[in-house]
Amino acid sequence: MKFLRVVLLTGSLFFILSCSHRNQNNLSGDLVRNPVSLHNSDSTQSPVIKFETIEHDFGRVFAGEKVSYSFKFYNKGKSDLLITNVSASCGCTVPEWPRTPIAPGQEGYITVTFNTAGRNGFQQKQITVLTNAVPNTAILMIKAMVYEPGRETE
Repeated sequence: MKFLRVVLLTGSLFFILSCSHRNQNNLSGDLVRNPVSLHNSDSTQSPVIKFETIEHDFGRVFAGEKVSYSFKFYNKGKSDLLITNVSASCGCTVPEWPRTPIAPGQEGYITVTFNTAGRNGFQQKQITVLTNAVPNTAILMIKAMVYEPGRETE
């Protein structure tokens, strides 16, 4: 019984600490809110993120190379677009994205760098983009065929 209390107290502490985490972007709350709420389903004023392409193939690359690609996007909506987070499916893939609002009609880039060190064969990585647009999630993909130097014909 005492063990159960310790587990519950520890879990509660982690929950409280995770809820109190502060936003690193320092964006005002009115910018982060999604313009479509439960009370108003009118999405005509929402930001809309539109990518030129959602997939990039690096082709053949040697193990140990770092390769990058910039996914170009546009805000096709009628209010500021905020990218709140971009995450990759693997620690070998690092995304960079604009931390400031993208005005309607403007463009931006999400640059993804893939470190092939320790990789071999076909690689495919997913990048998840979270925004204040509707829908609020976009998925990007990168892929590559990674070879060890001197063994690229196998």
